[in-house]
Amino acid sequence: MNIRNAKISDAQAISALINCYAERDKMLFRPLVDIYEKLQMFIVAEVDGTVVGCCALEIIWSDLAEIKSLAVSEGQKGKGVGRALVSEATEQASRLGVPRVFALTLEPQFFERVGFTLVEKEELPMKVWSDCARCPKQQECDEIAFLKTVPTDL
Repeated sequence: MNIRNAKISDAQAISALINCYAERDKMLFRPLVDIYEKLQMFIVAEVDGTVVGCCALEIIWSDLAEIKSLAVSEGQKGKGVGRALVSEATEQASRLGVPRVFALTLEPQFFERVGFTLVEKEELPMKVWSDCARCPKQQECDEIAFLKTVPTDL
């Protein structure tokens, strides 16, 4: 498995992964134009030249980043792809000097296994909720917030 920053040629595969989960109400839909515009935030996992997983790291503020759009193809679940993507994202945050990384998820057991701690959503700053304006569940959000402190390479 190869974990790397996304390239233009990965955008279609990233879109397919994310929107497969969005169709099942497991994450927010991301239009292809959004993926192209934010491509530099994406990390992909590749097996035999095929993108099998993705996630994005978005800097929210000087001390906070978010792991977003974490998706792994069905055939690769349970093989460490998600763990490797989250590990690379938190390492990127560390290299950038961002000490805290959070995720909003419907998969709490996964984030507990990779070292994140459950937090109340209200502990996160309002800027975190920018995606909520587009979400059809905004009044009945079922996502759970997790936070991890990472060492920074300042």
